[in-house]
Amino acid sequence: MTLDTTWVTAWMTAAAAVIDENKHDLNTLDREIGDGDHGENMDRGLRAVVTALGSLPDGATPNAALRSIAMTLISTVGGASGPLYGTAFLKAAEPLGDASEIDATALVAMLTAARDGIVSRGKAATGDKTMIDAWTPAVDAAAAAQEDGASPADILREAADAAEAGAVATEPLVAHKGRASYLGDRAIGHRDPGAQSTALLLRAAADTAEAAGE
Repeated sequence: MTLDTTWVTAWMTAAAAVIDENKHDLNTLDREIGDGDHGENMDRGLRAVVTALGSLPDGATPNAALRSIAMTLISTVGGASGPLYGTAFLKAAEPLGDASEIDATALVAMLTAARDGIVSRGKAATGDKTMIDAWTPAVDAAAAAQEDGASPADILREAADAAEAGAVATEPLVAHKGRASYLGDRAIGHRDPGAQSTALLLRAAADTAEAAGE
């Protein structure tokens, strides 16, 4: 089973719905260690993404869809999340070229490029209490699943599971990047909102990939 532009659109539609459902929780997480608007920002951005994807021409490739997502997030999501997520989707598009489908190898390359784009933009590393603490376990799990011959849907499920665990694992960390870094030990015990939204987005990717294969 492969993934295509229809899946990308379904993923973002599902992601918009799950972010809308969880935006108040994301705001609460962000209020504890940041500006308190991460949920609202992500909700606004993903609503705009769904609209933008609806305007793609017939025959648009996954690359084109991901680039549309990137530009929309950069222009509509406030704070650091817009540039970070926008860069993630922009870099994710690059390994796909002009292909009409995303196979297992391309999917892992896509996820890896997304993570690397965030690292390049935000200069964060694992353990800094950022979304990278969800992205890196997700990429590692995806790569391991692909090496074992897993399908794209199974790869995404493993990635989502790892991202969720990574988000939880940010709670005992001291932040070293962003506004939360000014809190020192007071950030301990609070989950990073970017890691949590990453987990939500990757779970939506897994759920829609599984549905696409049914």
